[in-house]
Amino acid sequence: MSTYNYAEGTLVSVGKTKGEIEDLLMRHKATKLFTGQEDGRAIVGFEMADRRVQFELRLPAMEQFSHREDQWGHKKARTPEDMLKHWEQACRERWRALLLCIKAKLVSTAAGVETFEEAFLAQIVIPGQGTIGARIIPALPAIYEGQPMPPLLPPAKGAR
Repeated sequence: MSTYNYAEGTLVSVGKTKGEIEDLLMRHKATKLFTGQEDGRAIVGFEMADRRVQFELRLPAMEQFSHREDQWGHKKARTPEDMLKHWEQACRERWRALLLCIKAKLVSTAAGVETFEEAFLAQIVIPGQGTIGARIIPALPAIYEGQPMPPLLPPAKGAR
């Protein structure tokens, strides 16, 4: 089974992508923009439309790239330099995907497809509680449990 990996093989540096994200957000009137990074995650935050928004980008662990599979499916150890090269590539790809995600949400709101709150709901920060997504997503299994799903399409107007 083949998977699609957006920006696979990109040569655009993480720093350049961060700059593109900042430029994009500033063009859309974001304020109090920040980016930060620590082991395993990066944060992009900003304020826009009277809301504080925070994206958490999970970064791959370096250990994930310690081995590769040869043509027969056998694991072969990578050198530290090769591990770093593959890890940096994976980080570049994830940052490009984050740029696309933010851009798509801004295009969607500008075109009236959805409101700012609809587009960024999971990333909107609630005072003292983190993001809405961090609060709601863990509760989803309990919300779904024992509840029938409504029909995918609502009944036609005038239908009984």
